[in-house]
Amino acid sequence: MTTPDTASIPHAPDAPAAGGPAHRYTPALAEQIELKWQELWEQRGTFFAANPTGELTDGDGNGPEGASPYFIMDMFPYPSGAGLHVGHPLGYIATDVVGRFRRMRGENVLHALGYDAFGLPAEQYAVQTGQHPRVTTEANIANMRRQLRRLGLAHDSRRTFATIDPDYVRWTQWIFLQIFDSWYDADALRPDGGRGRARRIAELEAELASGVRPVPAGVDGVEEGADWATLTPEQRRAVVDSQRLAYVDESPVNWAPGLGTVLANEEVTADGRSERGNFPVFQRSLRQWKMRITAYADRLADDLDLIDWPEKVTAMQRNWIGRSEGALVRFAVLGTPDGANDAAAESGGEIEVFTTRPDTLFGATFMVVSPEHPLLDEVPAHWPDGTSSAWTGGHRSPVEAVAAYRREAAAKTAVERQADAGKKTGVFTGHLAVNPVNGQTIPVFTADYVLMGYGTGAIMAVPGGDERDFAFAEAFGLPVVRTVEPEGGLPEDFTGPYTGDGIAVGSSNDEVSLDGLGVAEAKRRITEWLVGKGLGEGTTTYRLRDWLFSRQRYWGEPFPIVWDENDQPVAIPDALLPVDLPDVPDYAPRTFDADDADSSPEAPLGRNDEWVNVTLDLGDGPKQYRRDTNTMPNWAGSCWYYLRYLDPRWDGGADDVVVDEGLERYWMGPEHNPSAGRAGGVDLYVGGVEHAVLHLLYARFWHKVLYDLGHVTSVEPFHKLFNQGYVQAYAFTDARGQYVPAAEVTEEPASDGSGEVVYRWNGEVVQREYGKMGKSLKNVVTPDEMYAEYGADTFRVYEMSMGPLDLSRPWETRAVVGSQRFLQRLWRNVVSEETGELTVVDEPADAATLRAVHRAIADVRVEMEHMRPNTAIAKLITLNNHLTSLDRVPREAVEPLVLMTAPVAPHIAEELWERLGHDRSLAHEPFPTADERYLVEDTVTCVVQVKGKVRARLEVPPSISEEDLTAAALAEPNVVRAIDGAEVRKVIVRAPKLVNIVV
Repeated sequence: MTTPDTASIPHAPDAPAAGGPAHRYTPALAEQIELKWQELWEQRGTFFAANPTGELTDGDGNGPEGASPYFIMDMFPYPSGAGLHVGHPLGYIATDVVGRFRRMRGENVLHALGYDAFGLPAEQYAVQTGQHPRVTTEANIANMRRQLRRLGLAHDSRRTFATIDPDYVRWTQWIFLQIFDSWYDADALRPDGGRGRARRIAELEAELASGVRPVPAGVDGVEEGADWATLTPEQRRAVVDSQRLAYVDESPVNWAPGLGTVLANEEVTADGRSERGNFPVFQRSLRQWKMRITAYADRLADDLDLIDWPEKVTAMQRNWIGRSEGALVRFAVLGTPDGANDAAAESGGEIEVFTTRPDTLFGATFMVVSPEHPLLDEVPAHWPDGTSSAWTGGHRSPVEAVAAYRREAAAKTAVERQADAGKKTGVFTGHLAVNPVNGQTIPVFTADYVLMGYGTGAIMAVPGGDERDFAFAEAFGLPVVRTVEPEGGLPEDFTGPYTGDGIAVGSSNDEVSLDGLGVAEAKRRITEWLVGKGLGEGTTTYRLRDWLFSRQRYWGEPFPIVWDENDQPVAIPDALLPVDLPDVPDYAPRTFDADDADSSPEAPLGRNDEWVNVTLDLGDGPKQYRRDTNTMPNWAGSCWYYLRYLDPRWDGGADDVVVDEGLERYWMGPEHNPSAGRAGGVDLYVGGVEHAVLHLLYARFWHKVLYDLGHVTSVEPFHKLFNQGYVQAYAFTDARGQYVPAAEVTEEPASDGSGEVVYRWNGEVVQREYGKMGKSLKNVVTPDEMYAEYGADTFRVYEMSMGPLDLSRPWETRAVVGSQRFLQRLWRNVVSEETGELTVVDEPADAATLRAVHRAIADVRVEMEHMRPNTAIAKLITLNNHLTSLDRVPREAVEPLVLMTAPVAPHIAEELWERLGHDRSLAHEPFPTADERYLVEDTVTCVVQVKGKVRARLEVPPSISEEDLTAAALAEPNVVRAIDGAEVRKVIVRAPKLVNIVV
């Protein structure tokens, strides 16, 4: 590319301040400098990351030769119509600081930003206004791109894209087809040496046809071990489809009529309502696309050990996967459909139960199944003799009782059902089961707190060892048998369930005894006995359920699937991708009643008949097909976007693959990128902890499928994850409880002399509260306001200096001036405010200054390497203040300061660097290195107290000023945590040994 002659580019025009020096660093001058350098960076391709091959090999930066790759990413932003407030850029500035620092260390940094553009907000706006979601979304993207560009982020602009771009949609649909064309072979070896991976459907069909793999039973009437050659085409198709990683299934799903769509478990709140819109969510049986993420449950859990993520996030993922070791136990059901009461009646089938405590089987005195359990499709016509009236719910027969209870359960959300467990609702089903360890006949109840989507939809109840089972037993007059007691036994007057550890009691039959054994040994022994008798087996279960992938929405990726005359799904050929969204007369999903659990979804895509019913030649002549009218969830596009950053212009190459193997190996492969760890992946991924389960789990699943199929070399998509905190804000309410504009609130001391503070708006006393920033709270501050009032660099420095990146912090506009003063002093140390000429001298720096410079270099480098920009900025302020105290500032002292300031305040640093006589951007200048000779200095220990308690000890020079000591103390991480966002009333400094902070 052509780089403009730097000599032809003038300095930013000087903007005189009214009544002040002509060359003062004002917001107006800051704006001119910032716009100038943003344009130059784009012209020069300063931040273009050089690929080792392909089109994107050029740029003004370090090429792949001799430079280690470093791939840094922000979580995909969704472009809102409201634009950004000052809380949104926190993570973007942080990654920009890291990227700029790494680039100055000589690394080849890839940092780009795209837009997650499908989703409900744009569609809901379209429903309200009739404007196509694409128009709204593209306008929002343009506004967000403008706001972020003004921030001076060092993104490779060639690599930006949006998930709604046709080229991107094509590859999202292509990946879906890869998953659809795959099955999971639990015995196959992977490249990393593990066992179990995805394989092609053609390989499954070949193994079934050759007899290498037996035909599974239970599909479309197919018997186990059937001859593949004798199966009908329909049966073969059913056998294969039952094993696909992407499949259609009718099962209980989360139905949100108010949104007109079904939701994944992860999209339902703890209150049983939709995460988006807060609508009630019901259990409803529907036919939907699912992804077999459960096949990857063990790998998703185990591979968390390979990556560098916050412990709270890995704990959340492990909890969501919910791996539990236990036993699957089969209880025979007595066949009593005609009302017979003979315990020896012919078997009526069996109920499978998963339990983590098979050692308590001797204490199981009843069973409970979900209202959706297939056992209840047939129930006895009459109550067995001796049935308690408390069990029947006042109904004359099990048929009436079960039907009525099923209707009641269907009207509740999953969370309501769990919450109602404390009310002990339920009804006897008329079924009797046999406890396999002692042969005792026990009643089978149905209760809505047991969910069909978890476990087997049935539980064995051991009231002697479980509080919920005990309460249920009390409510229905069921027996309680204890099978675990502590050493020495239970007190004679003990009446409740014993849920602690201990030894087995009352747990033996003629063939096995658990009495006297500890829990672990008792589990092992009873499991072995169950297996030997054919009554169960040791197994592992998971809380994780297959990913519900269908949405009855308009604004999403269409499925690249058509349905044939036999209602079978057929993949669209790659050559016909992407499948574009059609125009429809109405974007709204029709549900008629947002609170009606029995309402049915009507997807908007179904309203374009010409699009739905299509004639295609898919290899066997033109035929009529029906398109799938569902769309993919918004998670689909964000599952793989990191791969598109590697080369957004990639068209698939000769092999039609989603990413060039060489590029993926260079940027993400473990063997070519040591910083990414042995699992590979993006070097640093920064975003909010709210995505700990949804996005991150789904993206890991898709990546592992692509890995199994040979499309990527990295085992994990993201090596290091960092969760930034949030910028929060004060809001104010008047006497009516209404929010008032926070920017118009004044602060004054209370008139009673108490030292308290009073807040007023238009003279009226208002109450202050602390929390999120939002339009409804009237406390939003936008980046645009900060750019105009202070400049982008000041805004950047303030956000990075507010506290540790992983902690939330309160926004205080009045405090921004401190960051502005730092930059103004830096400017004055280089440029005369009167003449605009350089004030630096080429004379050698004195020993004290050299010590200050190299101590700052050593400290700032450490802080930047550990993503602590707040403490790095404190070190820069200390050095800057030292230089300000000098009569003349030596070049050898100020140039390192300018270079170290560049990651946090890049525009002013670039301008000063140019004025210091350098003809190329400092973006690729080496970050300063400390000279060990100047790091030996006497220090004293300064004690920092917060509210009278010692919170930190700092090693500081004896000559440190009060101002520098205050800045260092307030930036110390332990001190920041102790202050915890409270207002600092006073700082008492006794330099160099004491700082006392009053909040």
